[in-house]
Amino acid sequence: MKHRLLPRALLAALMMYAAAAIAQTSEFSFGVIPHAFQNRTDEMPLHDAIAGTNRENLAFVVVNGIKSSKETCDDALYDRRKNLLNTAENGVVISLAASDWTECKNAKAKSAAIERLNRLREVFFTDDFSLGASKIPLVRQSSSAKFRSYAENARWELATVLFATVNLPRKNNHYRSEAGRNSEFEDRLIANRDWLDRLFSQARRRKLDGIVLFCDANPLELPNQTQLSNYGTPRDGFAETRHLITGLAAKFAGKVLLVHSQPRSPSDTEPVIVWHDNLGTLGVDARWIEVAVHPGSSALFSVGDYREIAKSAQK
Repeated sequence: MKHRLLPRALLAALMMYAAAAIAQTSEFSFGVIPHAFQNRTDEMPLHDAIAGTNRENLAFVVVNGIKSSKETCDDALYDRRKNLLNTAENGVVISLAASDWTECKNAKAKSAAIERLNRLREVFFTDDFSLGASKIPLVRQSSSAKFRSYAENARWELATVLFATVNLPRKNNHYRSEAGRNSEFEDRLIANRDWLDRLFSQARRRKLDGIVLFCDANPLELPNQTQLSNYGTPRDGFAETRHLITGLAAKFAGKVLLVHSQPRSPSDTEPVIVWHDNLGTLGVDARWIEVAVHPGSSALFSVGDYREIAKSAQK
């Protein structure tokens, strides 16, 4: 039986079983592999990061980005990266990065962003399970008929925490200033609003201790005029999402952690969680890290070990 044909009731039961198993261990950790490629054109950094996470006792690993902006956007590369991620011993959940699709061009040097995004969905998000050896059951936004296209947005629950990916690419959320070319941004804005509303609604209903959101950009960071000028528009592509997340977090009794791969300040020697009331951000942009979850603790989250993805990545 193919995974995508599993009844929803059975899938929900599997998720509850996994959550119960994790809860019995009290504390657990997950790994985050940021945009390991940076400006590379080879996959050694990602290969080394996966090898590193394989050596750790992790509940799952989230990988932000499957390619660099300097690499091609062809099917062969997508398939090769999927095969590599499937070698991981932990369950691997993909959080799409801007370089995976927003900058792709066709043979005529025209934007192929939407076509490539749809192809990524076909390659990486075809069923209700993660990649890797330890399959994690996922609930995708595409299970809703109204948002059938948005399979990259996925959620899963462990112990008292809800985890979810949200497609929020860097470079102003793929907002296009050209007239008539912004339908992708506008449609995804509506889908993401529905997705975030549902996530917080479920967490409140189940009285969970926390929510962790994984995305490429940091939507909570206010852009400056220089950044907007570089994007070629005065329009802040994250304004609505920023307002929504902060508003939903303010009404949520638990903690909300947003994990992103937006470049941090050069003065930051290691990633730390920055809290504003119950809403925290964690930037992970050069090393894979381990984040510990402490159910029942007031702190709930702590940053554990962090490792260089590969020495060669610094060359």
